[in-house]
Amino acid sequence: MKSNRRSSATKKSRRLHRTWAWMRRRRRVMAAHALRGASYSAGTGIVGLLFWWFEQRL
Repeated sequence: MKSNRRSSATKKSRRLHRTWAWMRRRRRVMAAHALRGASYSAGTGIVGLLFWWFEQRL
């Protein structure tokens, strides 16, 4: 009699496949979010450096 249960390796493999498929479908959105985050980070760093420079000049 065969069991209907799947092995844990099969479950992990299917989960990994679904995760990669989800990432492939959403890669443009993920890239846009990464770019936005990098832009905010760079802007914050520049503003911080400007304030630091300004305080040093006083």
